[in-house]
Amino acid sequence: MAADQRIVIENCAIATVDVDDTEYASGYLVIAGNRIEAVGAGSAPEGLENVVRRIDATGHLVTPGLINTHHHFYQWITRGLATDHNLFNWLVALYPTWARIDEPMVYAAARGSLAMMARGGVTTAMDHHYVYPRGSGDLSGAIIRAAHETGVRFTLARGSMDRSEKDGGLPPDFAVETLEGALTATEATVKEHHDASFDAMTQVAVAPCSPFSVSTELLRQGAELARGLGVRLHTHGSETVEEEKFCHELFGMGPTDYFESTGWLGEDVWMAHCVHMNDSDIAAFARTKTGVAHCPSSNARLAAGIARVPDMLKAGVPVGLGVDGTASNESGELHTELRNALLINRLGAHREAALNARQALRLGTHGGAQVLGRAAETGSLEAGKLADLVLWKLDTLAHASIADPVTALVFGAAAPITASFVNGRQIVEDGRLLTVDEDAVARSTRDEAQRLARIAAQG
Repeated sequence: MAADQRIVIENCAIATVDVDDTEYASGYLVIAGNRIEAVGAGSAPEGLENVVRRIDATGHLVTPGLINTHHHFYQWITRGLATDHNLFNWLVALYPTWARIDEPMVYAAARGSLAMMARGGVTTAMDHHYVYPRGSGDLSGAIIRAAHETGVRFTLARGSMDRSEKDGGLPPDFAVETLEGALTATEATVKEHHDASFDAMTQVAVAPCSPFSVSTELLRQGAELARGLGVRLHTHGSETVEEEKFCHELFGMGPTDYFESTGWLGEDVWMAHCVHMNDSDIAAFARTKTGVAHCPSSNARLAAGIARVPDMLKAGVPVGLGVDGTASNESGELHTELRNALLINRLGAHREAALNARQALRLGTHGGAQVLGRAAETGSLEAGKLADLVLWKLDTLAHASIADPVTALVFGAAAPITASFVNGRQIVEDGRLLTVDEDAVARSTRDEAQRLARIAAQG
């Protein structure tokens, strides 16, 4: 829409997820161009000009769009494999297949991953892509193209690995980059694709994969590169007890201390998982404002453990939610993570006091915006912020008897989505994507998954 054109949404419950957790039992929201112009209780103001559409959202809850802070899109075409493995055994089982991906496969997998998230309420997505086999094509470009076509706001965490089997790592030798090659390619990706503007649709982060798949020099120089370019940093951290043991054996210290020694703690950093964190680790993350992408379904699928999310939040650590790769979370959508973050954390030390419905919603919206460094632009429904929002239909059989709409959304089944807006543009209507053909995307992902399986079987 043009900046002076307006969409008015009325007669809905609204959870703004602002700093005061303001909610309206019946309210309105006005979109002007790609921004939220007004949000409040009751009916929309009289006399609004250039209103091109009015939506009667009776029976709906409007929230900020969901924000995914950790994912591996390419894994969409290796779902359902190694289903009874822990992390290290799962990686050993799948790396030989992943090492054979190419550009058409990555493009199809990105479209599948993005479509599944977008139709489920995600308006800002990220992809941590770190597998760049030699001669595989322009993988970063393919992922960014898929995000543009789907219409979601997007951060590419340009990953890398330079520690292969011959150096004691897990990936095959031909699936990793050299130190110099990884840094050069990452810098080129940032310079070509990163947009630092307020309403940017594409941003890039520097993202070496993990302590056990990259060298200390790649971590150290990657941090220097990111800060020189003014972009964020992302990696995996403290995911398993095996990683803790690996770091102590190789570096003489735990993961958090190792990251700090390489420049990898700071308000421009976020890490995935952070399951095995002691009090000192959490204090270091809180002191430096290092963010966490909490991935409850994947953590459970790979038997990694229960992250101490309530303790992190109490300490002041920024925490968002992540789908993680769909080879370890086959559903591939973020609503599940709202529910599982709440339920799984109640199995931990804090029991029923661990998280409530509104804290879970905050993790999936404002918390994610904090972690991605975009809390000034999105993550809550406030005048001046970008128009990224979702209309959840809560008056059907699945939710109608639950009085509180936020409880219905988080504790209940996945709610139907009547409309999802990104940057003021509607991308979902009545549960279907408006930007891509879902059936065509499904066919292409199936075809590329089968092609990859054939290639992997041939060795």
